[in-house]
Amino acid sequence: MSLRMTIRLRRLCQLSGFILLCGVAACSSNSPVAPAPPTTPTTPATVAIMGSATLSADQIVAFFNGRQPRPSGVYNATVPVDVMASYFVEEGAAEGVTGDVAFMQSVVETGWFRFNGSVPASFNNFAGIGATDSNPAPAVFGDARTGVRAQIQHLRAYADPTALTCTVPPLRNPCVDPRFALVLPKGKAPTWNQMGNGNWASASTYATSILTLYAEARSFNGVR
Repeated sequence: MSLRMTIRLRRLCQLSGFILLCGVAACSSNSPVAPAPPTTPTTPATVAIMGSATLSADQIVAFFNGRQPRPSGVYNATVPVDVMASYFVEEGAAEGVTGDVAFMQSVVETGWFRFNGSVPASFNNFAGIGATDSNPAPAVFGDARTGVRAQIQHLRAYADPTALTCTVPPLRNPCVDPRFALVLPKGKAPTWNQMGNGNWASASTYATSILTLYAEARSFNGVR
């Protein structure tokens, strides 16, 4: 091979290498990439009160302890949050009520179990039972499980038209809800979306507050 051809081949190789390097640089991962838009938990359209829990007790606790921003104040319930969550799941399962959503209801009612309202922690009343707008007389329960049971039974009165009396049956556990008989007619609000506006609470935003937390908890745990 002549010296002239050798020089030409060397120049072609150098030029080819330059083109390849440019191509690699153009496709490298250093190129700016637009960040993905943040995902916002969506509130379920309709959530039935009667049904199985979607979240386990462990998932409820993980959300409660990991959710940001953290609420001010100190957890003040009579049992630890992991015990509380297990009560809601167990008592809900016994009566066929979505205990995971009922837990979120108690978060709303008690201010994340800080009990800064009119019902003290010692009452074991996690849903404002009896704390009505007029002539409030909040119910007092001897322990946390009984308070959760009363809340679950009261929810069943709202959601189940066959639960006509606070007895066993139709209930699975002895009646501890002091206001069960006051829910008339039975089954008048079968979904969580119907809560508020006179069902359980007077606030028009009551259902949204509960279901927004529920949606957050599901998203936090990767539950669709």
